[in-house]
Amino acid sequence: MVNNKKQAIGIFDSGVGGLTVFKEIRKQFPSEDIIYFGDTARVPYGPKSPNTVLEYSIQNARFLIQNNVKVIVIACNTSTSVALDVLRKLFNVPVIGVIEPGSKKAVNVSKNNRIGVIGTEGTIKSKAYRKTISKMKKDSIIFEKSCPLFVSLAEEGWENHEVASIVTKEYLSEIVKNEIDTLVLGCTHYPILKDTIQKFVGKKITLVDSAVEISKSLKEIINNDQNTNVNGENYFYVSDNENKFKKLASRILGEKIELVQKVYLGESWFLKNNEG
Repeated sequence: MVNNKKQAIGIFDSGVGGLTVFKEIRKQFPSEDIIYFGDTARVPYGPKSPNTVLEYSIQNARFLIQNNVKVIVIACNTSTSVALDVLRKLFNVPVIGVIEPGSKKAVNVSKNNRIGVIGTEGTIKSKAYRKTISKMKKDSIIFEKSCPLFVSLAEEGWENHEVASIVTKEYLSEIVKNEIDTLVLGCTHYPILKDTIQKFVGKKITLVDSAVEISKSLKEIINNDQNTNVNGENYFYVSDNENKFKKLASRILGEKIELVQKVYLGESWFLKNNEG
């Protein structure tokens, strides 16, 4: 159990999707400081090779460690599927990902053991959800589908646009025909489109939001003896396009975000120090 109140909770994602995780963690831990890093210069992670995602994930985690966090939350399914075990070996703080909590919830809520999983290309190719769910309940029947455009729609703020409805129908028409009763939103960008997805699949299918589940898992790591009279500080960092992130974050979180700082990771550090 981590008890140091002076250290922050660290969260990283490829972009704005991890803010769905941030939002839930903030609800559960109102007095904790939270540092969020969105790798907006290199989003999306889904189509990239496992080695590239691993490299980016290590850089992201190292940035959080340099800011003295007490736990790292990988708010990215693609990074979790590739980098979770490596980050746990590299860094001397607890590291948790989104796949196990989401899988556990799916197994618990499914009545007919027919579970759908949607995610990025990288997450689906890794079969991380299939392996985790099957390990938890062997008789589960799992149907998977990569939905890469959902990330772009979320990053553009088009979650309620008619284009989102068209793309949702295109992606999910086949998977819902398999009589699933549970659908895992296997990318933290996808809950941003939750209303559009739920409208298409209908109320008989339960959507599993990993963002909600990971905040519950965090309670097992952090002492939740909260002083609710003291509000924790929020720190937002991105690798590119601070203004766009600020606008999207304000809408997703339902509050105005005033300060977002740009940081340089990897080779971009060289470019920053050699400008002009």
